[in-house]
Amino acid sequence: MSAVTAAPADKTVFDLQRNAFGKLILRNAQGEVHEGVLPVRAFPIQAPERGISLVNTDGHEVGWVDELQQLPEPAQGLIRAELASREFMPVLQEIVAVSSYSTPCTWTVDTDRGRTAFVLRGDEDIRRVGKDNALLIGDSHGIQYLVRDQLALNATSRKILDRFL
Repeated sequence: MSAVTAAPADKTVFDLQRNAFGKLILRNAQGEVHEGVLPVRAFPIQAPERGISLVNTDGHEVGWVDELQQLPEPAQGLIRAELASREFMPVLQEIVAVSSYSTPCTWTVDTDRGRTAFVLRGDEDIRRVGKDNALLIGDSHGIQYLVRDQLALNATSRKILDRFL
């Protein structure tokens, strides 16, 4: 068990630790203990390191983190590890091939988690996110692939993507 005392920007002090079963335990400034706390990102795509709510098993907020980087490193690690175990959003790095330029079609892509193939049901499954050049591409199984910056993709990937936008 590792204990971490964290003081986010709003000066709410809490102690965060992981129990023997791997669950996060939060003890707030009033001494209340909340077992099984889960971090939830307020803005998972546009600001993944800002605005993280710590909720109890009933879904009620018991802690808040304005900026993850403002916490001491052990707390950052515990929260990042918990988020990583619950979230699955591969970052698309390259479009290797598509089976057809009409939908549904199979895309073969390289992601930050390796090469994979998925079925794109329709053009509407590619959505722009925010003001930047970010995209979310949903496959037929509901997995969301994140393109952080479509302009940063290689020329072949951009050309393929342009045909679907």
